[in-house]
Amino acid sequence: MKLSLVRNTCGILRGQRTGRVVSELSRRCLPVGPSPSSLLLRAASATSSGRSSAKVAFNLGKHPAKEDVIEEIFKLNEDPSVHGVSLQLPSSLLTSQVVNAIKPEKDIDGLSDVNVGRLLRGDSGPGFLPPVANAIIDLLENHDVSLEGKSVLLVGAEGALIYSLQALTERSGMEAFKSHSTARNLQKRVMEADAVVLLGEGNINIPSTWVRPRAAVICENDISTKHLVAAYRIKNVICSCSHWLQEQQHKPWTLRSLRLKPLTPVPSDIEISRAQTPKAVTVLAEEIGLLPEELEAYGRSKAKVRLSLLDRLQSEPDGNYVLVAGITPTPLGEGKSTVTVGLVQALSAHLKLNSFACLRQPSQGPTFGVKGGAAGGGYAQVIPMEEFNLHLTGDIHAITAANNLVAAAIDARMLHEATQSDKALYKRLVPSVNGVRKFSPIQISRLQRLCINKTDPTSLTPQEVSSFVRLDLDPNQITWQRVVDTNDRFLRKITVGQASTEKGQIRETGFDIAVASEIMAILALSNSLQDMRSRLARMVVGTSHSGRPVTAEDLGVSGALAVLMKDAIKPTLMQTLEGSPVFVHAGPFANIAHGNSSVLADKLALKLVGREGFVVTEAGFGADIGMEKFFNIKCRASGLKPNVVVLVATVRALKMHGGGPSVSAGAPLPKEYIDENLDLVAFGCYSNLRKQIQIAQQFGVPVVVAVNVFKTDTEAEVALVCQIARECGSADAVPCHHWAQGGRGSVELAKAVKEAASKPSHFKFLYDIEMPIVEKIRTIAQKVYGADDIELSAEAEAKISYYNQQGFGSLPICMAKTHLSLSHMPEKKGAPTGFVLPIRDVRASIGAGFIYPLVGTMSTMPGLPTRPCFYDIDLHPVTEEITGLF
Repeated sequence: MKLSLVRNTCGILRGQRTGRVVSELSRRCLPVGPSPSSLLLRAASATSSGRSSAKVAFNLGKHPAKEDVIEEIFKLNEDPSVHGVSLQLPSSLLTSQVVNAIKPEKDIDGLSDVNVGRLLRGDSGPGFLPPVANAIIDLLENHDVSLEGKSVLLVGAEGALIYSLQALTERSGMEAFKSHSTARNLQKRVMEADAVVLLGEGNINIPSTWVRPRAAVICENDISTKHLVAAYRIKNVICSCSHWLQEQQHKPWTLRSLRLKPLTPVPSDIEISRAQTPKAVTVLAEEIGLLPEELEAYGRSKAKVRLSLLDRLQSEPDGNYVLVAGITPTPLGEGKSTVTVGLVQALSAHLKLNSFACLRQPSQGPTFGVKGGAAGGGYAQVIPMEEFNLHLTGDIHAITAANNLVAAAIDARMLHEATQSDKALYKRLVPSVNGVRKFSPIQISRLQRLCINKTDPTSLTPQEVSSFVRLDLDPNQITWQRVVDTNDRFLRKITVGQASTEKGQIRETGFDIAVASEIMAILALSNSLQDMRSRLARMVVGTSHSGRPVTAEDLGVSGALAVLMKDAIKPTLMQTLEGSPVFVHAGPFANIAHGNSSVLADKLALKLVGREGFVVTEAGFGADIGMEKFFNIKCRASGLKPNVVVLVATVRALKMHGGGPSVSAGAPLPKEYIDENLDLVAFGCYSNLRKQIQIAQQFGVPVVVAVNVFKTDTEAEVALVCQIARECGSADAVPCHHWAQGGRGSVELAKAVKEAASKPSHFKFLYDIEMPIVEKIRTIAQKVYGADDIELSAEAEAKISYYNQQGFGSLPICMAKTHLSLSHMPEKKGAPTGFVLPIRDVRASIGAGFIYPLVGTMSTMPGLPTRPCFYDIDLHPVTEEITGLF
């Protein structure tokens, strides 16, 4: 028997996402024959034109081991562009272990145990019939004389093929018998058969005198049979590709909700979280239509989702886009995250609508400092809450590493420029490697920005060399600081460069908390990996002595930043207590940045939920900060338009805005917040709540007020809030009990949101992006905060003039002000009027893409209180259970 020395992946088809029918399929079957030098594995693929092309995929050498073949099969199994694998190997390698290494859905020869088992069982489900068996049955059924009810003798083959062929023969109404080619009674059995099938590569000598008149004789080695086998193999490839294309389409969800058994009194958040067993993240991903190759699991309960999902579902319509904002909060917070989670649980687990929550990743600073965990609360939270609050998938650590790499690059560059000549700098920046000097791509980019259109390092003039090597950063104009994800007040201002090795390069700088880094804002606003790379390159880190902005691209570090951030750009998939999906991604400061979760998380979720589904995302702080920035900054970056705003209000906060005493974290609540007081509630509603509703209405989006009910609230107080909210123009207002009841406690809110989303949204931006910077600031101050006007300091005016000169005037505005008041004065509650908003400084995050005016003093590095939360946090040394985390 002559055996082929070539393993040929005949019919491996690389499908196009457009679903185009690929032509000239016959070209996909590569010739089978000996290779004189080594055993090759070949693949055929579809090109962008729809034609097929062959290429050598890998070389196994002359005498590959079985393990080598299996390893290469595993690679093909995991390659999503490969839709069929056909083995043609020497018999010594064509073992059951090798055959069964192929995934059944890619086994186009249909010889794996799974596919043969399905055939023998009569399973009509997914799987492939062996092309050889199909071809032979085709020839038998098209014989001149009908063979139905007649006998067929199968000679020569063993194993999966013979069993498959016997099953298909009998299924076609013929009676099948097997025989070895060396059997003593072969002549007798041939003479008794109505058809004879000769299987195998070797020559089986059967004299014509043995064959009955008009009996069919079919030989697997005949050229006509081989052509038919090739055609059936191609058919299997097409079926595999068709199945793959179907898999790429949006799938109906099969979400299984997790049951809740709420207890009274409500236990601590961490006790509730630990009492629920989350679904494996791979199971959740399958339920919401994610493909295995789109998931990167981090343990059992969380996973990164690849951005390729956006390409796969690009033609799928978006779902309904819901923003959760709030009234001006108390220092205790009003529960926007809890409302977001409760609403999604109500939509998915109780109304059976596809829904997704999109939340920011909490910072370690507040977790161990003043706030504790941030996964929601009560029976409306993300689980496991320990993993949500601690490290998660490392995004904040990646931001910290990237941010501090920029800081290190700044100081190192200033040192080297101060201590070296132009010639020495140039020699080190463009070194000779193996006698050749060349610019790196990032250096060529800098040359182009300097209008030096040269690529030969030896051709630069001395003046061009000087321009290229000297960033000439002004130490007093460096705006970039280091970051750490810990509340550490003593890092707010530091001095660097004091070691003797730094040669006198001493300067003052400081640390921000990691989530205040511009890189965090960039992560939240990027639409793709390329967009993030471009934004990182545009980051301005300081100004030269001549007044030119110096960017991360000028430092040569932007490519390295993209490498550090390549995994952080993928949103993290988690779930709520009731098994609803959650994307956790990004966490920018809501004071100096836009304070929203990522554009990419929202976009991925909107595709996954489908046209009738809901994506609920949250904005930081009150509607005057988080919501305004969501609309004017995030929606500009994403191109998305919201359908509904859910405005969260609490009786406690409304009493404060109605004239109640101040509250502070850790201190007992004054009696006004515990006892019923309808006057305080009404005053608060007609001031702050009404103003926040009006702010949302300026953007043309319907508002639903969600009253986050606390156990100290009375029915009369909650009813009064709902009544006044409707009077003030909200589409609806409903009480929410998700903290104590889970999704069931927010069903009325879910119904109100669904109703509001069914009505037209007339979304519009507050200002034209081309307006002058001053006018954009004034528009926000007057229309959102209620100020009479703005007052610019001399420094602010100078900065605005500089930004206009540099071409940054058309960026949106990101106001940096207190979240505790609509005005710049934290103590002014309700809806202050008659004030002038002071702008003491104006700064720019060019990479993130916004200008941020400073209203008052904004701390970007929180400090620890006298008794931080970490006093209560501990780990059991045996069970490894975490205690005290909220």
